[in-house]
Parts: sequence; C-alpha cells; structure tokens
Amino acid sequence: MALSNNVIGAINFVAMLLSIPIIGAGIWLANQPDNSCVKILQWPVIVLGVLILVVALAGFIGGFWRIPWLLIAYLVGMLILIILLACLVVFVYMVTMRGSGHLEPSRAYLEYHLEDFSGWLQRRVRSSFKWERIKICLSSTDICTQLNQTYTMAIDFFNSHLTPIESGCCKPPTECGYTFVNPTNWISPINNIADPDCIQWSNDQTQLCYNCNSCKAGLLANIKQEWRKADIILLITLIALICVYLVGCCAFRNAKTEDIFRKYKQGYT
Repeated sequence: MALSNNVIGAINFVAMLLSIPIIGAGIWLANQPDNSCVKILQWPVIVLGVLILVVALAGFIGGFWRIPWLLIAYLVGMLILIILLACLVVFVYMVTMRGSGHLEPSRAYLEYHLEDFSGWLQRRVRSSFKWERIKICLSSTDICTQLNQTYTMAIDFFNSHLTPIESGCCKPPTECGYTFVNPTNWISPINNIADPDCIQWSNDQTQLCYNCNSCKAGLLANIKQEWRKADIILLITLIALICVYLVGCCAFRNAKTEDIFRKYKQGYT
C-alpha cells in the first residue's frame, strides 16, 4: 500500500508540473498585444491550468499522506478537468480552421477579409461596442508606429512580410490604389469605391484603418496564429495528462487491492 501511495504521489507531482505549460500558454497569450486587447482565451486557459495544479496538489498530498477521500476527489476532479481541457483544445481548433490571407499583385504581404473567418470569431469583433474598446486598445500600442522606423522606401515596404494586424490596421487596402508616403501615410486613392474600407482610411495616426473590416480581419488572423500555437501546447499537455491520469488510476486500484489483501490476511474479512 505504501509503495502504491508513493507512486500515486509521484504521478501527481508530474501532473502538477504539467499544469505549468498550460498556465504559461495563458500568460503568453495575455502578453500578446492583440490578445491583451481582445481578452478571450487567455483567462480560461490560465484558470484551467491553476485548477489542474490545485487538483494535482490534492492528489499529491493524498498519495503521500494516505488520505483516501482526497485521492478519490483527485480522480474525479482531474477527470472533469481533462474533459474540459479536451473540449477547449477541440473548440480552439474548430474556430481557427477558417481564415487566411490573399495575395495582391507586387506585394509580399497578404490582405485579409473578415468574412473568411469563422462566425464565432467574427462576432467577437463585429459589435460596434466591442470593437470600440478593442480599437482604443490597439491604437494605444506601437504596432503601426514602429513601421515608420523600419520602412522608409515604398519598395522596401511592398516587399516586406507584414503581420496580419499590420497589414489590416496600419495601411489602406491595396485595391484602393493609395500612393505611399510612409507606412502610415497614404494619399490620392485611384479607386475609392473598390472596397468600403477605402473611405475608412485616415492619415490621423490615432485612426489609420482601425475602423476598417480589414483591421478586424487582420486582428483575427493574428489571433488565429497565436491560438494555434497555444493549442499545440494544450494538445501535447492533454495527451500527457491523460497518460498520467491512467497510470494514477492503475496505481490507485493496485493500492486498494493491496489493502484488501492485507486486511484479508489479518483476518478482518
């Protein structure tokens, strides 16, 4: 029984360690400028990681100090959290399946369209109330202003690989035909009716294309890339947690079996 309990305690120590990449993924998302403005995924991930840490700690204590009810609580709690983590992994994968950039002639960067993304993600930015808060947050960052320090020539800018949010929010859509002055200053559109975003563009450095659908699409494309990276971490951790949980279940069953045989030999049954 003591050996099995020690094994259970060691297994739960591993489970405690596995909560670290989950919490780390949530903190990483929270520190990304775009995700910090949207605030959708990071807190569920962080909370789930903390709960896994707490439940694993309970199993660790129950294993080493031989507290059966705490071990049972661990088995039930961890099963629920594994199911929740699996649902989160599948959900993130499903909502990030759609949405990719479009090539434009003589441009290395891509253009993004809002309708290409999943309906659930679109609803996060379509509301004027929600977008006003996000827009204020984005405009307070240096995402666009730093482009002026990096690119001074039009040819260098056109051959650059901008991030989706830089492409969508910091410049007008290519099809509008604006003339480059600097990355955040464009003049003399050729085709102002090619896209509704053409008339939304402003050289006001606090406005730029933050009111454009292309900015919303660029934000979602950035979020998609970051969520996919976080989802890979969550998936690997989920697989490891399932393995640890199954080993823990076997160890707990063996411990109960040893306890029954011990009592039987002592004449208690």
